[in-house]
Amino acid sequence: MPRSQRNDNFIDKSFTVMADLILKLLPTNYASKQAFAYYRDGMSAQADGEYAEAMANYEEALSLEEDPRDRSFILYNMGLIHASNGEHERALELYHEAIELNPSMPQALNNVAVIYHFLGDQAQEAGDSETADTYFDQAADYWQRAIRLAPNNYIEAQNWLKTTGRAKLDIFF
Repeated sequence: MPRSQRNDNFIDKSFTVMADLILKLLPTNYASKQAFAYYRDGMSAQADGEYAEAMANYEEALSLEEDPRDRSFILYNMGLIHASNGEHERALELYHEAIELNPSMPQALNNVAVIYHFLGDQAQEAGDSETADTYFDQAADYWQRAIRLAPNNYIEAQNWLKTTGRAKLDIFF
């Protein structure tokens, strides 16, 4: 039974009914509708911490979805799961694919920066300051790109960029 038919609370059931109704009325092809249904079920499973189920749904959605922008959101969510499981290299690959399809995705740019910053911290703790600086510079680049797209977001990143001298933008608030 699809996840959308297993929702046990009123809000989830209401959302599912509305989403199904909208999906039926949308003037789009069957594959796109199916892709959305898998994506929706993937998001629901991800929210419940059912990552294997979420990934299976996202993979189905990705196999059906043709729209690059919609594909970017599927890839982004897949990246979130890999990042939360500590699989940073795979998460970076998925985030980069998402950014390639949708360069106006500040949340993916931010998450790439967060991973590079984390890797920089690890390198610094290991005593490899050269590698740490490389990762921190990469983090700065991605955070600046994210901030350029969403200037009111990522305040901690903006502060980090200023305090480390890596800020190259004048759009900080």
